Amino acid sequence: MSETDGQLYIRFLNDDSEEALRILFEKYKSSLTMFLYGIVGNEDDAEELMMDTFAVLVSKTARYSVRKDAEFKTWLFAVARNQARNHLRRRKRFFDMTDDALESQPDDFQNQPEYVILREEKNQKLWQALKVINSDYRQVLYLMYFEDMQLDEIARIMKKTKKQVYNLSARAKASLKKTLEEIGYK
Repeated sequence: MSETDGQLYIRFLNDDSEEALRILFEKYKSSLTMFLYGIVGNEDDAEELMMDTFAVLVSKTARYSVRKDAEFKTWLFAVARNQARNHLRRRKRFFDMTDDALESQPDDFQNQPEYVILREEKNQKLWQALKVINSDYRQVLYLMYFEDMQLDEIARIMKKTKKQVYNLSARAKASLKKTLEEIGYK
């Protein structure tokens, strides 16, 4: 049986295991960077904040403990979100996703030219719609659909109740649907 991510982090804390930290870094660096990009709207800042998040882990200042009701991933994304919020407070910036994010997405679709063109057009409209919806809506949708997180995990990350996240997700979906319809997405 392999170690859970939480157990890997505990091993790093207890034994200064660089291997454990490397495994966690490799596993989460891309998804954390994309999540942070969705908050700060700048690729360089997102990468720096991802590194800052791991610096918090390395410094051993963050408090993590293995719990049945909270996974390491949930805790890690909450640490990252706090880093982003502090960054935004310092810089007073708002989210502005660019088409560069589209180009960095994995290609899970058929590679036939007509599918590629249709997919890219739909993705551009989706990212265009995500640009204009509320920041909390964007975060909820990203965590639900890109990170496959459950409501309770999202609630911990966003420091909201499960009911608030449920309501946010419903409003986020409605807002995204309305915005997509306004820009002609079918």
